Amino acid sequence: MYVTTTFREKLKLFSFILVPILITQVSMYLMNFFDTIMSGRVAAIDLAGVAIGSSLWVPIFTGVNGILLAITPIIAQLTGAKNTDEVPNRVQQAIYLSVILAFIILIIGMFTLNPILNMMDLEAEVRHVAKYYLITLITGIIPLFIFNTLRCFIDALGKTRISMFIILISLPINIVFNYIFIFGKLGVPAFGGVGAGIATAITYWIVCILAIIIVIRVSPFKPYRIFANFVKPQVTAWWEQLKIGVPIGLSIFFETSIFSAVTLLMSVYSTYTIAAHQAAMNFASLLYMLPLSIGMALTITVAFEVGAKRHHDAKVYSVIGIYSGLIIAIFAGIILYVFDDSVARLYNTNPEVVALTKQFIYYAIFYQFADAIGAPIQGVLRAYKDVNVTLITSLVSFWAVGLPLGYILANYTALEPFGYWVGIIAGLFSGAIALLSRLLYVQKKVRHVVEVNK
Repeated sequence: MYVTTTFREKLKLFSFILVPILITQVSMYLMNFFDTIMSGRVAAIDLAGVAIGSSLWVPIFTGVNGILLAITPIIAQLTGAKNTDEVPNRVQQAIYLSVILAFIILIIGMFTLNPILNMMDLEAEVRHVAKYYLITLITGIIPLFIFNTLRCFIDALGKTRISMFIILISLPINIVFNYIFIFGKLGVPAFGGVGAGIATAITYWIVCILAIIIVIRVSPFKPYRIFANFVKPQVTAWWEQLKIGVPIGLSIFFETSIFSAVTLLMSVYSTYTIAAHQAAMNFASLLYMLPLSIGMALTITVAFEVGAKRHHDAKVYSVIGIYSGLIIAIFAGIILYVFDDSVARLYNTNPEVVALTKQFIYYAIFYQFADAIGAPIQGVLRAYKDVNVTLITSLVSFWAVGLPLGYILANYTALEPFGYWVGIIAGLFSGAIALLSRLLYVQKKVRHVVEVNK
């Protein structure tokens, strides 16, 4: 990160930070994307099983990852204020915390996985794939959380191309392992959808090792000596990260879990409907990586300016990011509309599944517009360390508006499964409006404080 003075310089720096984040996020999501489409090439049962497994895993992972993301504004504000001596300690404490969180999830999973799956109205084969997909996947949870912590440190310094480099290397490795374990190659048994979990867990270990090597050996990370002179765990440092991270994590959890809840509620429909819903949701979620990346870039750039008390510059970055999100939303909507058939056939060639997938895709066009506004604004609010209202907004918009409305429309109107998507759209738009109002309030409050101090 460096200081910019003109709008053009800010746009250039923002793009320089955003593009690698975008490539990284898309590449990371492509792991799940290829898990899904490659499993679908085996059978609809494997696609449905991976869909159910992903629906249970994604909210947990993204929620905990929100806690890990809190280290980004912390480090960015420290570097903006030129208080770099504190950085190694904060990163080490974040690594401790990430390992503890991983163990907590492992322990909870041991006792809850079977009861949750048994509660669902699933075919026995689908339940088997979902269970062992998750069991194999979580063997890579500890390295995954350590990697994400190191990635937050790397990105907070503005070196987002390094994260991109790691993921671009790991993505083809993940595809190769998918090919081996899903379809049974090189003497390995064909595990079907379960093989996707094995391949992804191995990939998690690889990206973690790569990140550790880079942080130890490559500048500008090497001088921080992150893995030298480890200090003792400090609960106070964890608490500071948790105060920011827990609201972020819960906010993300409330948002992602509604999609998982919808998938689970759809278990009453046919396997084809579940597969089609997951296929459309999977591709739409891939497009969501665009506004999500903008939000992450905004957290870095805005937090850097906030730490240096250059609040006007922080506001300029927020405007750049929000308008970028809207432009990308138009582009993504066109892709979904024009290539609906091609997208549907990526996942499955069954005519019934393809037809259902295309119908779900039309609804996805609308809700990604709301995402394009909400995700960048969340990134700006995180930069200001204003996260509690975002948490409340997510809870209300998704669980008090989106899911109840979706349930009513799905069960008491002719929309049936598509009613859930209408509910999601309503929740996303209500949340985006509330977040925009909060951002305007925060920036007005900051401007008032600056004027008073003058």
